[in-house]
Amino acid sequence: VGLYIDAINAAVADRPADMRIGLHMCRGNFRGKFLSAGGYEAIAERVFGETAIDILFLEYDSERAGAFGALKYVPREKGVVLGLVSSKTPALESKADIHGRIDEAARIMPLDRLALSPQCGFASAASGNPLSPADQEAKLRLVVEVARETWGEPK
Repeated sequence: VGLYIDAINAAVADRPADMRIGLHMCRGNFRGKFLSAGGYEAIAERVFGETAIDILFLEYDSERAGAFGALKYVPREKGVVLGLVSSKTPALESKADIHGRIDEAARIMPLDRLALSPQCGFASAASGNPLSPADQEAKLRLVVEVARETWGEPK
């Protein structure tokens, strides 16, 4: 873990003071398949605390991602984008379920430091995932709707 933290920190060491850096903790997304399972707890304290980034993009689109307990290790100056909408399957998530998951995460860290997104890109490889353009659009619309209902209109 230390090697990865050091590599990331070296890569962003000379960034401009006004540049914000986000780190996507990818679990694999090739043709809708995952490569890793389990929560973030084993690495959270070190990675979340020692990596010189501003925002963590964390995948929480399925039960294999674990619970939100690791969010307690996110320092106050960092935010988290919750990847609650799957880019792996065409099934559209329930708004109520997403709101419930956001509420769950907000019990661990303040809502104003949370955001929402798909768990990963829709085409992480040239072959993409088994979603049509219409599926992808519906999922992005869902993210926007839930975000507006949760945090209001952008300023």
